[in-house]
Amino acid sequence: MVERVLYAELTPRRFRQRIAEAPIAYLPLGTLEWHGEHLPLGADGLQSQGFFEVLAREVGGIVLPMLFVGPDRRTVHEGRELYGMDCHSAPETPPRQLDGSAYWIEEELFEQILRAVLKQLARAGFKVVVAHGHGPSTDFFIKHSPVWEQEFGLRLFACWGSPEDKAGLGIQTDHAAANETSLVMALRPELVEMDNLDPDPEVWPLAVGGEDPRTHASPDRGKQAIAVQVRRMAAVLRHALEEIGHGA
Repeated sequence: MVERVLYAELTPRRFRQRIAEAPIAYLPLGTLEWHGEHLPLGADGLQSQGFFEVLAREVGGIVLPMLFVGPDRRTVHEGRELYGMDCHSAPETPPRQLDGSAYWIEEELFEQILRAVLKQLARAGFKVVVAHGHGPSTDFFIKHSPVWEQEFGLRLFACWGSPEDKAGLGIQTDHAAANETSLVMALRPELVEMDNLDPDPEVWPLAVGGEDPRTHASPDRGKQAIAVQVRRMAAVLRHALEEIGHGA
């Protein structure tokens, strides 16, 4: 039987067992956002949740449902609000609304949501929270973590910050390019449709930022990134548990 780690699937008994073993909550910061023609619109949350499930089975803890809303860049072009990759869809074309993106909220509202989530997690007995996913959401979480740690008595972590990130073996270090495509290939291969991309290398995929996924993405690269980052984050989290007097 596969070890259950998703919060929504746990009975109270299983919840008590898991939080007693390791009081870690994992919060996938997702979106419903264009990730190229080849990746699903929920790629941000699917990647972070999938990675967290592997990590939770390694070090313990419970994976929360993904958030699908978050902050991002915003502009108004010809009377239409544009967000995130809408503003940088392609170098040679004007900004445009990308199909399927439906996630943007103001930073003030996002802060209220995250504070409410952290308050509830502290109340439920968690001592450590790991949040990761959509780039602007993750940046926002990192920026506010010192204040929230003091406010809620939690240890807060994200998953960026290792040398492997720049080597292409981080978790969500580009936008729908080689890194994210490789991660989805490794975690949810049935959702990747590479045939949707133009095979002509001179035609850059719309609103994709990073290494060309057509030539640099692979399931093996995704699996390698997951393995590297699970080892790193497991060590970080075990150390955090030791610091708060809770052996993993």
